[in-house]
Amino acid sequence: FPTGAPPDLAAAPAALPPRVLGPPPLGPASPAPSGRPSAAACPEEECGVPADAVLAPLREALDACCPTVQKQVCDDIGRRLTVLEDAWAQGKLSAPVRKRMSLLVQELQQQHWDAADEIHRSLMVDHVNEVSQWLVGVKRLIAETRSLPAVEPAVAMEGSAEARPGQEDP
Repeated sequence: FPTGAPPDLAAAPAALPPRVLGPPPLGPASPAPSGRPSAAACPEEECGVPADAVLAPLREALDACCPTVQKQVCDDIGRRLTVLEDAWAQGKLSAPVRKRMSLLVQELQQQHWDAADEIHRSLMVDHVNEVSQWLVGVKRLIAETRSLPAVEPAVAMEGSAEARPGQEDP
């Protein structure tokens, strides 16, 4: 029996290096929480969500809110949108975050406030480390945009005045 044990012990260390060497080629694709390879693995042109498609409508919403909101609030939202813009430009946002932000902006443009809030909440729950520095500004922007006097959404609601004539303000 003692003579059988050393070959097993010798075989185990010999078996470990190939196993240890095996995972590293797979390793760069698997540690998603720390390295966020999805942002690098899915560049903007492959994911189909350009930064301007999200940031331009958010900036427009901010411009619409600023006349009725305190300057300090507008400045804070603007700073947070800049943080979002920088993170996007540096590839620090994963594809799911970019996609959800695109959906959030669509809901905001269509004045679907509850849907925009729900997307905001899901981002905060599922991607808190990625979004915590700027999503607070987006949440405030949703709230301030929601409190503006009702207007027809600019892009998404073309022709809706005929579909809903009873919603005109006197």
